[in-house]
Amino acid sequence: MQRLNHAFLWLLLPCLCAATTATSFHDGPGAHASASASLPAPANDDAIAKGLRDGKAWSYLEELCRVAPHRLSGSKGLDDALDWGERMLKAIPGAQVRRVPCLVPHWERGAIGRLQIVGEQPEARTPLPILALGGSVGTPETGIEAPVVRVAVREDLAKLGEGAKGCIVFFDEPFDAARASTGEAYGRAVWQRARGASEAAKLGAVAVIVRSVSPRLDDHPHTGAMRYEEGVARIPAAAVSTLGADRLAAALARGPLKLKLELSCRSLPDKPSANIVADLPGLDPAAGVVLLSGHIDAWDVGQGAHDDGAGCVHAIEALRLAARDGWKHKRGLRVVLYTNEENGVRGGEAQRDATPQGEVRLALESDSGGFAPIGLSIDGPEALIAALRDAGRALEPIAAGMVIKGGGGVDVGPLKERGAAVGLLLISGARYFDYHHADSDRLEAVHPRELQLGAVAFLHWARVAADLPEELFRSVEAKAGR
Repeated sequence: MQRLNHAFLWLLLPCLCAATTATSFHDGPGAHASASASLPAPANDDAIAKGLRDGKAWSYLEELCRVAPHRLSGSKGLDDALDWGERMLKAIPGAQVRRVPCLVPHWERGAIGRLQIVGEQPEARTPLPILALGGSVGTPETGIEAPVVRVAVREDLAKLGEGAKGCIVFFDEPFDAARASTGEAYGRAVWQRARGASEAAKLGAVAVIVRSVSPRLDDHPHTGAMRYEEGVARIPAAAVSTLGADRLAAALARGPLKLKLELSCRSLPDKPSANIVADLPGLDPAAGVVLLSGHIDAWDVGQGAHDDGAGCVHAIEALRLAARDGWKHKRGLRVVLYTNEENGVRGGEAQRDATPQGEVRLALESDSGGFAPIGLSIDGPEALIAALRDAGRALEPIAAGMVIKGGGGVDVGPLKERGAAVGLLLISGARYFDYHHADSDRLEAVHPRELQLGAVAFLHWARVAADLPEELFRSVEAKAGR
């Protein structure tokens, strides 16, 4: 997930979690009696129960993680995942499945990723755990050996001036533990991963090492996309684990150091890829469609279970449940498994280009992990948001009905140009960045019930939007110039 584009949503999650949790826990008979008065009608409870009964979300995710754990754009793993997604969707009765092709970037990490302190210090005996950042250039075969200078906060970089020339810059700004939201802390720290290499290169640095953008102290480095600024020298960039960053900072505090960095990563020509798209027709073809989505690409470490295997499974399972129960709604239901979210938005752009103006009324994305759902963020008309808030009461039994005005996912964003309102399934984010873009993002980090709840919530929002009055979407159409 490219959190730069909607990290601000996470500012609200602590408040949302507190609000939704308040509806989830009641002690004693009196508490249950008073809560029941505000719960939705039994039919809504039945819909939740049907979604939780005999769920397949976990089995889908287990199979995806086994068949294609590494799914970076341009890789065979992504091709395998696309074939898998197509098979799963074609197995759903009534689903009309197709591919939307596009070209995607092709970057390979290579076999070598090594960082070591040079010298006789005790710390030099053990390499520091690193991962090359996505899109980084490699080092020469002999590596890069240079003095290291530390940047603890963004302002320190400008102060280095000539002091950065010929050095490896070590960006060491951590998550701010004082922030109530991990998303806000992520948004404040991720600049060093995304832009640090070019900013350091402007000062003459020869490489950069970036503290993993995670609140968890462990030895799992977290990769992620970085971007080179046009016209600026391209220097190698790698993420070091949080504990590795602490060890490096402690060694630097005792005196000057040299580091040796070796990376064998490289960029190759673009490769063909595709989005996998499935439709269940609605009762009125002229009424358009509601879209549910996740991105099927993932980084080349771990299994991409939370990011974003969970989102793909939310969408596939929602479609399966909709087909099982019979999709008898005005608008059609479309599911898209997007390609190339992690290091580009080629899938999102291709889907926009393949979508007629006004066809998609609401496009929702799940790209916040497989933890418990807590609500929905919507970029759309106030009247639409108000209607969804009313409908959110049906999800009070699972504490997933909050609706806020905010942004949508990275992949669905381009559909705004086609007149769609867009949104993001909100997921409890307290632990998401513990696993984000790391080898620890594996199946065992996901809870089966929480995963199934996400699919149930996703389907609920689709069913509601599929029958909403057309006028609730009209201000979106006007803004898109229709």
